[in-house]
Amino acid sequence: MNITSKQEADKITLTLNGRFDFSVHRDFRTSYEDALKITGIKKIALDMSAVDYLDSSALGMLLLLNERARATNAEVNIARCSPGVMKILEIANFSKIIKTS
Repeated sequence: MNITSKQEADKITLTLNGRFDFSVHRDFRTSYEDALKITGIKKIALDMSAVDYLDSSALGMLLLLNERARATNAEVNIARCSPGVMKILEIANFSKIIKTS
């Protein structure tokens, strides 16, 4: 998976591309920890439009991101999911935990 970031004012967008599974846990953690270190970041948007696979370890990584973001008073938003990825998030009740759009 490839992860790119783009900052706009108090928001940073992490764009994920490819398979989101345990093999990317270090890269994903580094990406969001770097984002949370930026002064003034209040929102982290995950653009998942190019994610073609998501497993249970990815769900765990999303929960850890949400926990770390809340600790810094930042909000997480999962955006632009494919129907398959959105279905997995819905089955796992992620809309009750992390904002999805």
